[in-house]
Amino acid sequence: MHFPSLWQALRSPRYLLSSWPWRSAAYLLSGVLVGLATLVSLLLLAVTGGALAVVLIGVPLLLMFALAGIPLAALERRRLRLVDPVLLPDPHREPDSTGLAAWVRVRLKEPATWRELGYALLFACVLWPLEALVVGTVLGVCGGLLATPVVMATAGGGEEARVLKIWLAGSYPQAFMAALVGALLLPVLLYPLGLVAAGRAALTRALLSPRDAAVDSRIQELGRSRMRLVDAFEAERRRIERDLHDGAQQRLVALSMTLGLARLENPGEPLGGLLTKAHDEAGTALVEIRELIRGIHPQVLTDRGLKDAVEDVADRSTVPVDVRFELPGRLPEPVETAAYFAISEALANVAKHSGADRAEVSGGIAGNELVVEVRDDGAGGADFAGGTGLQGVADRISVLDGRLRISSPAGGPTVFHVRIPCRPVTAAAGTPTRKRT
Repeated sequence: MHFPSLWQALRSPRYLLSSWPWRSAAYLLSGVLVGLATLVSLLLLAVTGGALAVVLIGVPLLLMFALAGIPLAALERRRLRLVDPVLLPDPHREPDSTGLAAWVRVRLKEPATWRELGYALLFACVLWPLEALVVGTVLGVCGGLLATPVVMATAGGGEEARVLKIWLAGSYPQAFMAALVGALLLPVLLYPLGLVAAGRAALTRALLSPRDAAVDSRIQELGRSRMRLVDAFEAERRRIERDLHDGAQQRLVALSMTLGLARLENPGEPLGGLLTKAHDEAGTALVEIRELIRGIHPQVLTDRGLKDAVEDVADRSTVPVDVRFELPGRLPEPVETAAYFAISEALANVAKHSGADRAEVSGGIAGNELVVEVRDDGAGGADFAGGTGLQGVADRISVLDGRLRISSPAGGPTVFHVRIPCRPVTAAAGTPTRKRT
């Protein structure tokens, strides 16, 4: 008789004909044995470790006590399969490096480790005695009644037998009547036995289920992987910027100089006109590739930091921009890069879409966050769905756990507000405020 779960089996009239009653009994009985062993182990580790901690010998024992819930939880997940076929996943993640020290560090930082230790203490002090009481009651009552004829024939000398220490059977008919009552009572008591086993399994699943701890761990790992991707992307951007700066740009400079010399050597027509045109085209290509290099990753950002890089963007804007930055020094590189491109995108939108006469960029450190605000006096109406690149800016900032908020009512003004968690990496004094008029 197959049932997918103990709860479904208990609701079926064929419960007693299935294997679930005996699996329930095995689950509770094995819980008594495991719980007793857990109690003895925890007591030995706590008492011995506490007594020897003053001479440091007990420290490893106390560490073992803190980690004792891990092997118990692993055993409980296997034992749970007796009454619950749904696999309970392991909430622990693999350490980033090999070795016992790395494993211990990771385990001590995981909430699941401490939850499993709490489960071990609850199991050792409360749960297994209750399981022993239930199993002992069922086995004691039914077994005592069933064994009455045997007790009378052996210990009672065939004359009498004490039934469960509450009733005296003085003849074999009375003894066999007690055994019949035990046989009839056993199927009845198997139902509460199954209910207790099902409830005990549900409690185990509730206490040892990964739930939020595993989800948080996976979210953290996802965040780390996103950061690694961003770092790799930024490294690739810099490589491309360096190759263009040192390769293609230098070749265009050399080409422009060669064409200029050729114009001096051959000023006449028609060759002179073609050389002039080629020289002008080379100059245009050189300007474009410089703008491209600056857009990929500006050198001023790497060399001088966010404030000077923002002032450079403001100087090149077609809309007058006031820059008010107060920074205590250089910021972490990913933060500077994200903030720079966010400000660049905001100022590009000001120039292309807002119709503003003036804009202002302000920024500084508030607590442990970089706070940047770009404000303009334009027509407003900016949103993420407008194809202005704001969604890409929001995605870049979100990788750093930052937030982008835009206020742009019809008629303006538009306020572009960015907050990125960070700590200054240098303690250099803040640079004076500069205003472009």
